[in-house]
Amino acid sequence: MGKNKVLIMEAIIIARVSTEEQKDAGNSLPAQIARLEGYCQKKGYEIIKKFSFDESAYKDQREDFDEILDFVIGQKEKMVVCFDKVDRLSRNVFDVRVATLYEKALRDEVELHFPSDGQVINSQISAVEKFQFGISLGLAKYFSDAISDNVKRAQEQMLRSGQWIGKAPYGYKNITLENEKKDIVPDEFESKIVLKMYEWYSSGAFSMRLIREKLKADYNLNFSNSYVDFILKQPFYYGEMLSKGKLYSHKYQTIISKELFDKVQQIKAGYNKKHFKFAGLPYMYRGLIRCADCGCMITPEKAKDKYVYYHCTQYKGKHNAEWLREEDITEQFGKLFKKLQLPEGVVDETIETLRNVHLGKSEFGEEQVKKLSEEKEKYAKRIEEMYLDRLDGRITADGYDKMYKAFKLKIDEIDTKLFNLQKAEDDYYLTSEYILRLLQNAYNLFVSSEIEEKRQLLKLILQNSVLDGRLVKYSLLKPFDAILNYTDNPTGLRS
Repeated sequence: MGKNKVLIMEAIIIARVSTEEQKDAGNSLPAQIARLEGYCQKKGYEIIKKFSFDESAYKDQREDFDEILDFVIGQKEKMVVCFDKVDRLSRNVFDVRVATLYEKALRDEVELHFPSDGQVINSQISAVEKFQFGISLGLAKYFSDAISDNVKRAQEQMLRSGQWIGKAPYGYKNITLENEKKDIVPDEFESKIVLKMYEWYSSGAFSMRLIREKLKADYNLNFSNSYVDFILKQPFYYGEMLSKGKLYSHKYQTIISKELFDKVQQIKAGYNKKHFKFAGLPYMYRGLIRCADCGCMITPEKAKDKYVYYHCTQYKGKHNAEWLREEDITEQFGKLFKKLQLPEGVVDETIETLRNVHLGKSEFGEEQVKKLSEEKEKYAKRIEEMYLDRLDGRITADGYDKMYKAFKLKIDEIDTKLFNLQKAEDDYYLTSEYILRLLQNAYNLFVSSEIEEKRQLLKLILQNSVLDGRLVKYSLLKPFDAILNYTDNPTGLRS
């Protein structure tokens, strides 16, 4: 009996879903568990633990996966780890936990089984099987990225058609209509509060603090300063939605007028102006550098009405802070821009290559534009013919409205595709050429620039600049970090 017991391998099964669509596509958690249980029973494995989690419910599932990894690592005997498919293991080929499990399998400490894909990863797999597993992970990552792109495009289309994609802001409520469609309407009480807040503030007699006090006294509402500020700059109330820095007109009922909103913004701008004596002084590196020791801001100070020195504010406590002249900092940044400066020949060659690639893409893009334009024209013509049918009584008003909305939605979707197609191609080429041309003359541009231009150049390329003793240290934003690496290695650049 003991001998037979040793031959029975222990197994754990892991079921995961990451999107709502997967639940309805035969990949629900119960469906995965049932398949994995049947597989283990067929193979004669003893299931010692089951893991299942729904990633569509909330984003952060790292702790769940870490728990699985800790459990596997803690086992003394070799065991089988079962996922339904490779994409249930991970859609991130760079996930260190994927590499950990894979390496344990190659060391014969575990076996990874993917029944629905027909793959088994163990110490006996061939080079071809390793390659196939890598391809499977890559395809999982591609599929994940494609889903993300589709979601972004769908959300963009909703915004362009006037639909909000999240929870309604204060003053509104989300509702479900009889036809199961979603809508957003003003909340009877909250919308009145929003209107009052705008009217109070626009009178000029109420600060945000006074508005908070009045809301508490009159309505027993406890709003923070930041929440009052958020409401008083929310364009949704007059008819526009703000998403990722862009404004879109929405189709919902408004609470305030655009004129009232603009008046509030003008008053807010007046409140926010700080009339400090030093605020207008032209210090070149004010607010751009922090102390490497304590993280406090490096502040400028003028000595003898002639030299400008920079030093740590030492707000968190005194320490041995260095004082550095502005010219010394400028010299260090100048050396950086000199290193970033690309040779003219390299710039011209690179831009020419980009231009050829761009032209090749444009030829392909023209075919796509042609097809999309023909499709758009088809729907526009249908709307026109349908309108004539409506005038002649061959179609009812309800029928016309329903078909018009359907065709108009199709046209809006095509317009979005056309816009994204052209913008993606143009932005890539123009941005690349701008950066290359800028760096071609980076040093001369920096040393000859006025103070504000210098600040803009530094903000364009730098992040996390610190003063460490008398040395300015920094990291560069992309793609400037890569360009600096290339200029340090000219052979690598030309290749």
